[in-house]
Amino acid sequence: MKINQIIREKRKELSLTQEQVAEFLGVSTPAVNKWEKGSTYPDATLLPALARLLRTDLNTLMSFHDDLTDIEIENFVDEVDKTVREQNYETAFQKAIDKIREYPTCEKLIYYVILYLEGALFLYNVSERERYREIFETFYKRLSTSKVSEIRDTAVNMLISYARNREEFSKAEELINTLPFSTIDKEGQLAVLYQQQKKYEDAEKIWEHRVLKGVTDIQTALINMLEIALLENRNDNAEFFADMYEAITRQFCFPEWMCYNAHLQLAIEKKSKEESLSILKKMLPAMKKEWNPQDCQLYRNAKKSGSTFSTSRLADTLCEELAGKEEYAFIRDCVEFEELMAQMSS
Repeated sequence: MKINQIIREKRKELSLTQEQVAEFLGVSTPAVNKWEKGSTYPDATLLPALARLLRTDLNTLMSFHDDLTDIEIENFVDEVDKTVREQNYETAFQKAIDKIREYPTCEKLIYYVILYLEGALFLYNVSERERYREIFETFYKRLSTSKVSEIRDTAVNMLISYARNREEFSKAEELINTLPFSTIDKEGQLAVLYQQQKKYEDAEKIWEHRVLKGVTDIQTALINMLEIALLENRNDNAEFFADMYEAITRQFCFPEWMCYNAHLQLAIEKKSKEESLSILKKMLPAMKKEWNPQDCQLYRNAKKSGSTFSTSRLADTLCEELAGKEEYAFIRDCVEFEELMAQMSS
């Protein structure tokens, strides 16, 4: 049962009018009417008092036990993605918010939907990103108190990123210090245990995940080291980090287009038209290619990535930025660039 239905039924059971509920809570009668219609929802600060008035508990009031299953959440995220692709981001966003209002205590729903919408902001080159991020931040704050470590830690990490981007460095540091630290490698311990039990596939899946995460961590470190080198005018070091990034990405069988990331960043920073175009001619078409991680022996237990659409869309977004942003103006005034854009749009 939805929260609006619970409010209405509990109120009627107690023979209370909407006016009496409004007077008790210090709100307007139309506000209570809207709650019961489901068009708006009570402010979080009112929920304890509302639960007491209706002689129920918060879990019942907020449909705590009326959660979605994992498969229902996965299917809904797919629906949101389809709405973005076939209609627009704002429509998908409203669909997601309506679902969250329907299941306000389903942390997994909030977690996966908001993370998807966050990523789609860039993937689909959405304008007015800050307007949406203000709303996402309120959800991350809620999730940052979750008892589920994955949800809590991811939410805190997102809040740290938001604080850093606003240059609220003291706030970011405060949040960083709330993150848990453990010397126990739970994942590694499980993998060793599975090996001893001859559950080889389960153990191998963990080690595969460790490889993927480890390479991603190295890539992130190298990109940051490259940026620092550029800021300090250590161009030889920057070239070295870009070479290392490409070598590691190729060695560990990551998608071809990723190999060019660091060198493209370097070429753009140097404003080298020739180098930038040379890299883009290889990188952009590669983003349209399918990548199946299980084709590499390192990741034979991995699921199909299904990443072809997202990287193809990422290529489209990059093309839009190359054609429109001032920072890329230095590569636009030539026939080669026009031919490349025509090739990508065909």
